[in-house]
Amino acid sequence: MPRRPDTSPQTLRVFEAMLTDPEGWHYGYGLSKVTGLASGTLYPILMRLAERALLETRWEPSDAPGRPPRHAYRLTADGAVLARERTRQPTPARRKAPTPRTAT
Repeated sequence: MPRRPDTSPQTLRVFEAMLTDPEGWHYGYGLSKVTGLASGTLYPILMRLAERALLETRWEPSDAPGRPPRHAYRLTADGAVLARERTRQPTPARRKAPTPRTAT
């Protein structure tokens, strides 16, 4: 059976992190720290979600002179609905493991 989109453990971690403030803007660096995902994993997820209109993106100028602008991400209304739906559903990686039986 094919895997449903947006249910990988990594994507679920991004959704969970963004749902801590679903209307707020999040930076990639902060999401990386919260989720523990490397940039090579995180940014492709963010790009895919943005391409599907589940995230809004914008560039914000840096407060410090000489620093480059930062890319910020925010869940769209549809993205927040999907994120809540996906993080509530049990997936194989999130299901509780059965209690092992002991021999009697």
